[in-house]
Amino acid sequence: MHEPGTLRLFKRGPSIEVRLVLLLALCLGMVVTDAHWSVLGPVRSGLSMVLYPFQRIALAPRDALEYFDSWSQAAALARDEQEALRRQRIEMAQLSTHAAQLATENEQLRRLLNVSESIAQQSVAVEVFYVPSNAFSHRLIFNKGSRAGIAPGMPVIDEGGVVGQIVRVTPFTSEAALLIDDQVSIPVQVLRNGLRLIAFGGNEVGKLEVRYLSAGVDVRVGDVLVTSGIGGLFPSGLSVGRIERVERDPGTGFAMAIAEPLSHPERYRHFLVLRVDVDDVPRPEEIEHALEQQ
Repeated sequence: MHEPGTLRLFKRGPSIEVRLVLLLALCLGMVVTDAHWSVLGPVRSGLSMVLYPFQRIALAPRDALEYFDSWSQAAALARDEQEALRRQRIEMAQLSTHAAQLATENEQLRRLLNVSESIAQQSVAVEVFYVPSNAFSHRLIFNKGSRAGIAPGMPVIDEGGVVGQIVRVTPFTSEAALLIDDQVSIPVQVLRNGLRLIAFGGNEVGKLEVRYLSAGVDVRVGDVLVTSGIGGLFPSGLSVGRIERVERDPGTGFAMAIAEPLSHPERYRHFLVLRVDVDDVPRPEEIEHALEQQ
């Protein structure tokens, strides 16, 4: 007859302290063995291969953050370098333009110096202060006025010739009417034959007019007009313009010559004002009467 066995509710084994001592002994033995022999190398390699995928998964968030941070820093650095290069290009372009402008102005000032040395009158170098916004007048405002000895009536010249005439002054500024202004008239003569005439600001934009000529007057296309010196305001021999065409009217018996000014006030900023004695200058009607008498 089979005897029933007793039921064991708890399985007894080595105590925890014994297990701890055994595990410590095992670890110490493995450390000593690994330090003196390489028998545990294959085991370590196998464990590392098994654990590698789990290591990559655990480190994936860190790697993603590092990659994003390096990418954002590289993008920001690239933007900063691009902006710096763009700013450098702009600054270099400005410096180049400024240098070219200074070279042009220096060249013009040297030409003005040569002009001033060839003229007996004293002169004042002026610079354009601003250009009045008036489509019906041709004026320039300079940065010097009566305190520099400038007075109304004084002529303005550049290296090309006569530019205009001072019409209004303040202590620190002066206003000049250009040759093409309808309020300006200047005694001239044809350089080829010495014929004395009067040139006026023309109705045609940017042109001079020599009016009330006889139909058979000896004026040709290409003739150069220079100041005649009559009246004492403009020194003789300054270039004024070049004849572009001669319009003859057989019905009236008169002719009119259209000339292009040889000065270029729209190109430059510096000019010379000739300090002539405007008190001794005759009035325009006196000059016209003197021309008629000749």
